[in-house]
Amino acid sequence: MAAPNDTVADDDALYVLTAVLLTPAQFPSVLGDDYPAACAALALEPYAEGYGLVLGQDGSGARWTVVVEDVSLVAVAIAAWDCGMDYDLSPDDRSVVCALPGWPLPVAVAAPGVAAPHDPLPDPEAEGTAPAPLTPPDTESWGPAQRRMGADEIAHQWTAWREQIDDEAAFITPAGTDAAGSDAEPEDLPGAEAVAEPDPEPESDREPEVEVHVEVDVETGPEAIRQSEAGDAAAKESGEESLTESGNESPVDSGNDRSDATTANPATDAPSGVHPGVRRALAQAHGYVGTPPPPGRVRSSFATDDARMLRVDGPGWSLVARTDDIAFILLDEEPGEVLPVGRGTELPGLLKALDALAVRPAA
Repeated sequence: MAAPNDTVADDDALYVLTAVLLTPAQFPSVLGDDYPAACAALALEPYAEGYGLVLGQDGSGARWTVVVEDVSLVAVAIAAWDCGMDYDLSPDDRSVVCALPGWPLPVAVAAPGVAAPHDPLPDPEAEGTAPAPLTPPDTESWGPAQRRMGADEIAHQWTAWREQIDDEAAFITPAGTDAAGSDAEPEDLPGAEAVAEPDPEPESDREPEVEVHVEVDVETGPEAIRQSEAGDAAAKESGEESLTESGNESPVDSGNDRSDATTANPATDAPSGVHPGVRRALAQAHGYVGTPPPPGRVRSSFATDDARMLRVDGPGWSLVARTDDIAFILLDEEPGEVLPVGRGTELPGLLKALDALAVRPAA
């Protein structure tokens, strides 16, 4: 984090605390499902070049979000701070688009030598037309903003979240018989609650383990999780292979990979045991391939040399996936739950097609 620096916003000094990008490829997900929606939340035009959001305090301690056009400058500052380096972020006055009261995101630090962070007083000359102060989303409730924040958290800590899912225990085998569970305890993420171990059951009483629900505790943030298993006898009787039932398979060889996602719809191929919200999300994600959504609805970022990290959003759902692995889906109607989607035969092609149309950060 950079030390407070001075810039100018409406003739008042601004002590810079942090900054974020607002571009089609990278924007605060709490603001919307896509880039135009995020811009609309701040009453900005969705220009393709994007903006930089500089968050800080004025001399009285009031919170301000300064919108600037110099995206490159803000990107360099963020990169320097991420590397633990000091960087004097001082945008030129001519690049300032506007100054909005409040912060859209929580900021854990404050400028030294000024009053505690607070919303600025309304401008008496505005005569009631000034925008309401921006506020971070309420972590005590669950809604679209919290759902997108949870998906972002999974993307940022993919390895830790992926380790919570035992492929053998989490997904049913293609033949419809449940696989043996693992005795390994999942590793707690920072701030996570302890995971309660269920009482052992006789082998004959165990139901097929179709889905693993990983719950996000919104009271302590998306990092806190607990796991619970849910079985569905109908899925076992059908014996059908689905996206959520075939996660124990190894990745399909490129020669057998169905890379053309338009040849099959993974949502309609799934049996009735799959959560209807998951089927809806997969169907809408599949629809993006034929009809590209607004910019930023599908985003792709670096994961490894051979894989990309995908973030896809839609009305009431968020998806995060690696192109070489499984996917996780969060739903508005399932507060705090994260539903893993097994790789199977159709998911690789869908992820490949989504990655092809995704917006990517500039190199």
